[in-house]
Amino acid sequence: MYELAYRWVLGLLPLPLLIFWILPTYREERDSVRMTFFAYLVRVTGLKASPGAVVPRSNLLQKILAPLCWCLIVVALARPQFVEPPIEKIQPARDLMLALDISQSMETPDFRTPDGKRVRRVDAVKQVVSSFIQKRVGDRIGLIVFGTAAYPVTPFTLDHQTCLEMLGQTESGMAGPQTVIGDAIGLAIKQFEASDAKLRILILLTDGNDTGSRMPPEKAANIAKQRGIVIHVVGIGDPHATGEDKVDYAALKRIAGATGGQLFHGENQQELQKAYDTLDSITPQNHKVLTYRPKRPLFMYPLGAATLILLGYHLLTLVAGWIRRLFHRTSETPENADAVFGVHL
Repeated sequence: MYELAYRWVLGLLPLPLLIFWILPTYREERDSVRMTFFAYLVRVTGLKASPGAVVPRSNLLQKILAPLCWCLIVVALARPQFVEPPIEKIQPARDLMLALDISQSMETPDFRTPDGKRVRRVDAVKQVVSSFIQKRVGDRIGLIVFGTAAYPVTPFTLDHQTCLEMLGQTESGMAGPQTVIGDAIGLAIKQFEASDAKLRILILLTDGNDTGSRMPPEKAANIAKQRGIVIHVVGIGDPHATGEDKVDYAALKRIAGATGGQLFHGENQQELQKAYDTLDSITPQNHKVLTYRPKRPLFMYPLGAATLILLGYHLLTLVAGWIRRLFHRTSETPENADAVFGVHL
């Protein structure tokens, strides 16, 4: 839409009329004597008269164009502008880090789909996590994978499509056969150091217990608490297994509880989906929508129109005067000199 930035400037429109009414027209009178033999004196003395003051008379075109130019100048001073449709920008108020266990045990095909088929743990996790990412429109999301070591895959970003593509290329065993939960939490803490979001959430998914982290998981969880990071843990392993494949839910619960987070069980694809649905409900989207409406200035158009009108009028006046002098040139004679010259006392 169109609008004026300084509407109050339109109050200057009647200013020329006020000046005309308040300030009187300047007039100057001089005494003079008319002499019947003035032409004879001029001829005898050889004097030439100097041009006198001429008060130009306004014509109809001036009376029309002058108010028009003044109105255009005042409108230009009022700063007309075109306000374009609003542009919305989503400013995230929370950073969400996903830490996924891709150890060799994630290759185990013990997850059942709704139609009864068995799929690998890693495939079920990627499907559920992908759906979770697609719902987080207003959150910056980062991705970490870990096995024998922890690796950052994507930094915090609103480009969720990139996160989905990187997640799709992730396979079990890429980071080694073991599970280092403590190191994964420590890497997430480092990633959060560059974050200025008020809400910082880490969702940790694992199917085993810690088998060799340089930083104990519970100590890493305490550091995360000091940094204002909330950790939610999703366990997807078999609690009845033995050895390294057994999930230590008691340890995972302590990790989540230390930061005020929760522990979820995802022993099959349905339970895993329920866990992420619960996470989606307890961590609702939290973002600010900034609205900006670009404004395109238009003052140059009325100002340019006023300038062109003035230039056109003066050009027309010069051409008309030149044509008039060309076709109506008359010579001055001593007989009519007394009509244009005077003697001032």
